[in-house]
Amino acid sequence: MTNPIPVVVDLSHWDPAQDYAAVKAAGILGVIYKATEGTSYTDSTYVQQQKGAKALGLKWGAYHFANSSNVNQQATNFLKFASPDPDELFCLDWEDNSGNTMSLEQARQWIQMVETELGRPGECVIYSGNTAKEALGNRNDPFFGSRRLWLAQYGSTAVCQKSWASYWLWQYSEDGSIPGIDSDCDVNHYDGSPDQLVAKWATGSITPAPPATNVVTVMIDAPPGVDVKVVNVNDRHERKRARSETDA
Repeated sequence: MTNPIPVVVDLSHWDPAQDYAAVKAAGILGVIYKATEGTSYTDSTYVQQQKGAKALGLKWGAYHFANSSNVNQQATNFLKFASPDPDELFCLDWEDNSGNTMSLEQARQWIQMVETELGRPGECVIYSGNTAKEALGNRNDPFFGSRRLWLAQYGSTAVCQKSWASYWLWQYSEDGSIPGIDSDCDVNHYDGSPDQLVAKWATGSITPAPPATNVVTVMIDAPPGVDVKVVNVNDRHERKRARSETDA
């Protein structure tokens, strides 16, 4: 393929978007943003960027940048901070990490734990390039192959490890120029139609993502030592009405 078309960007605090309306107008359909790294790091720009992108109807995804530290703690860090909604993609960023690279079995464990906790078996997207190719060698691993591959390979040719017949997304450049993003950023190509990308975004299948439950997620940035009490005013009204009916 000589002219891949960017339809997805992946960003972090290093290259956040300044204008998501311009990003959308440029033909970008989805954003995959760094949420966490290792056992404790969380991206301070994540929540505001998520709010801005989703308000304009862009598809949203969260990725965890992996290392070789404790897998359970890494998974917990991601789950507690990103807490992906049913309509959001979630991803393990499994790449070379300067001697601190997550192993094949650690990657397997992280994926299993996160999918189990979210109740979304088989839906984790795996971002990798040479790391997966070197770890898996010439083997066809059904566990990895049954999940979507987000292939990292710069240039005009995409070559997948044997476990995958093809990529789902292809990160073909780190020097993309997208209106609304001041710095160069990673850009990603999708072979299907825009409608297919949107339909398969969260789950990997055309089947619509399950609707969100009747739960309102509230994020409160309270200073340390300050207790936060959240009251559902509807519950208060219901209790008041019930007491009035009893008194009557």
